[in-house]
Amino acid sequence: MALRVDERADDFAVVDQFENGVTWIAHPDEAMQRASHALEIDGKVWVIDPVDADGLDELLADYGDVTGVVVLLDRHTRDAAAIANRHEVPVFLPESFDDITGEDLEAPVARFRDKLSTTGLEAHTVVNNRFWKEVALYNPDDGTLVVPESVGTVEYFCAGAEPLGVHPMQRLVPPRETLGGFAPDRILVGHGPGVHSKATGSLEDALATARRRTPRVYAGALWRALPF
Repeated sequence: MALRVDERADDFAVVDQFENGVTWIAHPDEAMQRASHALEIDGKVWVIDPVDADGLDELLADYGDVTGVVVLLDRHTRDAAAIANRHEVPVFLPESFDDITGEDLEAPVARFRDKLSTTGLEAHTVVNNRFWKEVALYNPDDGTLVVPESVGTVEYFCAGAEPLGVHPMQRLVPPRETLGGFAPDRILVGHGPGVHSKATGSLEDALATARRRTPRVYAGALWRALPF
């Protein structure tokens, strides 16, 4: 079962730039707003859950040499292999993603468990079942938390004016135990721009009110689906 996907876009939009990283959306007009990230750690660039785009390598070069491409959600293989092969680096997968192999990706694979290689980034399991495997990364040096799916900022994740919302499929049982212990200064997500202000409060509010605000999220999804 090959997992290589070529979703390369003609262009991309940079939606966040900060001291040690950047977030881009390769298909800015799509409803899912799939966000990709690059983090610079000690002069090395780690690309996370990427969707490829023309001109992307020039953007990454501003931060250093690409050292690895990371997949944090089992459904987010996206263009990881294409970018890894182009830069001659491995695709880094959590050990729990044991159903994804280098043969599937058609790219070399390296595994990690508690920390991502020598970066100092902590790896924390968010969801691990047969349908959904997700790992978050946390940088204790600058308070950056990367959550690929369980929370997001795109419209269909959020109830009303929420700056951050829990995934619609997790709202009734939000991941409070796995994400509730973080007090991040910045949250990068897999769908939508990141949260760079009041991140801890936004996360606490999203987890605390997820169940109560579920009807508003589902009603909003229904409204957007109506043929106006």
